[in-house]
Amino acid sequence: MDIEAFRKAGYQAIDRICDYYASMHERPVVSQVKPGYLIETLPENPPEHGEQFDAIADDFQKLILPGITHWQHPNFFAYFPTANTFEGLLGDLYSSSVANPTFSWLASPACTELEQVVMDWAAKLFGLGDQFLCKSKVGGGVIQTTASEGAIAVCVAARTRYQKLHPDAKLEDLVIYTSTQTHSLGTKAGLVLGLEVRALEVKAEDEYALRGSTLKEALEADLARGKRPFVVIATVGTTSSGAVDELDEIGEVLKDYPSIWYHVDAAWAGVAFACPEFRSAGKLDAVNKYVHSFCTNFHKWGLVNFDASALWVTDRNYLTDALDVTPEFLRTKQHDAGLVVDYRNWHLGLGRRFRSLKVWFVLRSYGIEGFQRHIRKGIEQNAYFASLVCASSEFELMTKPYLGLSLFRLKAPESVTAQGLAATNDLNRALYSRLMEDSDKLYITQTLLNGVICLRFAIGAQRTEIEHIDRAWKVIKTSAQAIVQAL
Repeated sequence: MDIEAFRKAGYQAIDRICDYYASMHERPVVSQVKPGYLIETLPENPPEHGEQFDAIADDFQKLILPGITHWQHPNFFAYFPTANTFEGLLGDLYSSSVANPTFSWLASPACTELEQVVMDWAAKLFGLGDQFLCKSKVGGGVIQTTASEGAIAVCVAARTRYQKLHPDAKLEDLVIYTSTQTHSLGTKAGLVLGLEVRALEVKAEDEYALRGSTLKEALEADLARGKRPFVVIATVGTTSSGAVDELDEIGEVLKDYPSIWYHVDAAWAGVAFACPEFRSAGKLDAVNKYVHSFCTNFHKWGLVNFDASALWVTDRNYLTDALDVTPEFLRTKQHDAGLVVDYRNWHLGLGRRFRSLKVWFVLRSYGIEGFQRHIRKGIEQNAYFASLVCASSEFELMTKPYLGLSLFRLKAPESVTAQGLAATNDLNRALYSRLMEDSDKLYITQTLLNGVICLRFAIGAQRTEIEHIDRAWKVIKTSAQAIVQAL
């Protein structure tokens, strides 16, 4: 493909992307294809001779789009929202046009320096303390692929730090602490590093938050049996319930254990700190007072398309001590002189994408005011959905709604409740199964909260309006009535 052919194909691609977004609300939310549909359609071998690009682009429309679940659909209420804006798309396009691995400052100075700028912008947007700023020359921020990869990098840094403080510590004795509500990133870190993970129990009466007393009890028990807890992963806005761990209580406990790293995962909820009125509920003051590292994802609720996970640390040396690999062929005089940041030493990989460009495009286009308006809209919409649940005699909220997430379930008739929790759970599983049969109309997910099946309704898609919530609620109520009538 030459320049003019690329120009023509590019025009066509933009037109088709615009058409896709303009018609998205008319498409099924969840892909309706059967397993193996694409494998059975495509040839087993690549073509012997090159094909015309028009045919390739047409096959995207005919073969790929039917197999896409539309996460930006206004009726998508599953998992957590995933961000995508035209500004972010264009940022990705421009980033791809100057394709480079950006493993060092010299590889492309703009890539490194823009990342430092936008991470400081974001830290200030979210109210993080000066200790997290790249400008501090001590702490700083780095864009990771996902919160899961960021957590692994943090655990590597925490392990190295702990072993330097405790040279006698054996790997088999090291323990990662999470809660039973922590995202799977905690377990994944343990699997990758070959370390024990202990999930601490949380209670419904504590709104599923990890308490300091629970942590203290676990620490005393593990240390007594020769274990070495070295990192605690707390959460603001857990995936299952939206819970916010008691960060200040945890911080006070960890004062007595200064060699334990304190990480806060706010992958979904952290971007809400852009609005000052939500900082107290998310315990931002405790983040700034106690923690070593903090993570939130722009690519969930933060208007930047995947992948763009923001990780901040209070001391960058912990990352570089653990992850710095600089063979002779990667050395530069700027790095050797301590004049620049080389981000390859802040994460697991060597090469990295120019992700800061799309963050820059989005923050400049929306501004603080526009970013805040987007967050507030989702929270207001969730308050509206929660009011529908509360006004209904058929349903009940299972937790206090938090930001853009509500958990609810269908109330069971007396004949079902008399059979116990398992029967009520089966009723709600049946409701969820029926809703999945209507996945062309909406998409939600279920979860298990300390033995109780709940339905999750997560709001935050940029194109969702009140009318879409009303239609989703109608589908939910109709499905529930059918389930109850079938008893």
